[in-house]
Amino acid sequence: MSAISAPGFIRTGDGVDLFYRDWGQGEPVLFIAGWSLPSDMWQYQMLALSQRGLRCIAFDRRGHGRSSDPGRGYDFDTLADDIAAVIDALGLEQVTLVGHSMGCNEIVRYLSRHGEARVKRVALLGTMTPMICRDDSNPDGLDPALLAFFRTQQLGRDFPAWIDENMPPFLTPDTSPGIANWLRQLALGASLQALVECNRALASADFRAELARISSPVLLIAADQDVSAPFELTAKPTAALLPNAQLRMYQGAPHGMFVTHTERVNDDLLTFLDAA
Repeated sequence: MSAISAPGFIRTGDGVDLFYRDWGQGEPVLFIAGWSLPSDMWQYQMLALSQRGLRCIAFDRRGHGRSSDPGRGYDFDTLADDIAAVIDALGLEQVTLVGHSMGCNEIVRYLSRHGEARVKRVALLGTMTPMICRDDSNPDGLDPALLAFFRTQQLGRDFPAWIDENMPPFLTPDTSPGIANWLRQLALGASLQALVECNRALASADFRAELARISSPVLLIAADQDVSAPFELTAKPTAALLPNAQLRMYQGAPHGMFVTHTERVNDDLLTFLDAA
């Protein structure tokens, strides 16, 4: 059972306190952050949507931001259960789930594990589904050794240096230094152990069968300059597997489209919320 344990915190069934923010009133929208980032990443979406009469909620994944750092629970089943804990504790119904990057995978696992009865629609930005690593059934995937190298030789040795090297392709050349520095500090606030284990879970995950069973309307937002989630490996096969999906491709956009193409993301989310 989950419950509100203190103002701004939800305690999960396994005793982890998840920090959450809750803005506005109206139909609920629950945001799930990408790998390494806390709920702060969604503030420009939450501000715009809450000012348009929607209730916007976002929480920090365990080991991220202001949530507990329990040293466990970074498999997708447990992360999906954390989404369920937030939905249950806040009594959300007819909720729209919005995810970015790895957060999209957590949403898909929530839907397959907990069902769609409380969900009205789903938006996936820069999704890492359906499967990113190569095997005999996914020959165009990434070499698993590359992700293992990232965990041990980059993430495990000098995460700040990796952020500095990978921030430029995450953004656009005209993104302000302030936004880049803000994102850098948000990422550095995450537990290194959580980052390693989340990446390990992502490397071994296969969501193909789960995507095919989702009946809710899904908006996919992809970016043609996304080096973290290449279109041919992620959004394209995800769209083909989903029974009820619409795809938006952003030309010239990177993985960080939530800050580089903020107005377009917000407009597309509002249009989707109004129509579906």
